[in-house]
Amino acid sequence: MKFVELLGLVGDEPVFTSALLRAGPASDAELRLQLARWTKLGRILQLRRGLYTLAPPYRKVEPHPFLVANYLRRGSYVSLQSALARQGIIPEAVPVTTSVTTARRERMGTPMGGYSFRHLRQSYFFGYRQVEVARGQHAFVALPEKALLDLIYLTPRGDDESHLRELRLQAGEALDRTVLDGFADRFVGKKLRRAVATVTEILKEDVYEEV
Repeated sequence: MKFVELLGLVGDEPVFTSALLRAGPASDAELRLQLARWTKLGRILQLRRGLYTLAPPYRKVEPHPFLVANYLRRGSYVSLQSALARQGIIPEAVPVTTSVTTARRERMGTPMGGYSFRHLRQSYFFGYRQVEVARGQHAFVALPEKALLDLIYLTPRGDDESHLRELRLQAGEALDRTVLDGFADRFVGKKLRRAVATVTEILKEDVYEEV
């Protein structure tokens, strides 16, 4: 395969997999060699084994970090601070894109930035949806209520009032208290129920201050 042929196949894609290219006449060994050669020449960037994106200036579409996260670990959704920041629940931008998965936890660096995957048991793997994160790019992202609960659950002493205040929660209207309560009830133990009660009081204080 020539590079111009690759551009014709994946030029409009933010990321692509080596499996997408296996329909051609080249053998798997030849394909791996060609991909390695293009990577070395700086024409493509390898995100992980079998996953690539075109390098500038060949790239027409900038891959959104959330889309990349979904591709890096299938069966995951973006959550915790990454989802909360995007939805305006916390003020800080987050340099590492964090997701949850039922597989083992992992951190990885890629040419597109850092990614973290936190382990969550299967029974807690809910509360997410597929959303458009950039034009034509869709990714699985936690609902704001679930992103907050995932963060609290996966943080030691995450239900402490001091920790919850340090989050500087804002845009309280984006958090549905009924959904928060319902999601918290699906977790074993009282940690998240205590946290929801504290979060509710903190957000009430913010409302009174605005008035």
